[in-house]
Amino acid sequence: MTRTIWFLTSNAGKLKEATHHLQPLGYTVRLLNVDEGAIVEPQVDTLEEVAQSKITQALNHLPEGEQSEDMVLVEDAGLFIDALNGFPGVFSAYTLDTIGCSGVLRLLNHLQSEDTIQCAQLRSAEFQAVAALWMNGQILYGNGICPGWIALESSGDDGFGFDPVFIPNDLDEFGEPLPSGTYGEKSAHGKTFGAMPIEEKQYYSHRSRALNDLLRQLPSA
Repeated sequence: MTRTIWFLTSNAGKLKEATHHLQPLGYTVRLLNVDEGAIVEPQVDTLEEVAQSKITQALNHLPEGEQSEDMVLVEDAGLFIDALNGFPGVFSAYTLDTIGCSGVLRLLNHLQSEDTIQCAQLRSAEFQAVAALWMNGQILYGNGICPGWIALESSGDDGFGFDPVFIPNDLDEFGEPLPSGTYGEKSAHGKTFGAMPIEEKQYYSHRSRALNDLLRQLPSA
């Protein structure tokens, strides 16, 4: 019997990515529709707490509630900038809505260098993602990180969120991120997430890494 996973998201790209990962394991991924404003963004300290809160709220919208044999998937991510002590972090969505990519660039305007490696180190940042899955009354968590740095200017029309200002670090032959300024087997060549096609972005994606971490904990349906 195929089990259903309800994904709480308003992003079609995230739904497609989750389906790509989970369908081969025998799961059916469906969009969990809720009314606007029905899910409240909690003001907490970690992405795990955000995901847990959203899972708890989402259970009220399942056809059979917490008695359902279906599962609920929530994904949450944030941009953590070293020079800003991890800001915006869990407040990334609010920061994007208020000051946007241009505001983040202004906050780092004093951190520049003609040397690319030094510039990357001064403006180092990372995307973090958590994929949380409610099943059988418990929550499983998958974590993913993509280290990189904040570009000097915004570029690219693809992606969403802070993608136009984030440049990922190179990857080694095993697909693992390297330190800033280290050349690897896979390189973005200075392109931001917003300036690369989705197929290329998947190599670096913190969301893909979080889903893969979650999948390692799941049995086949």
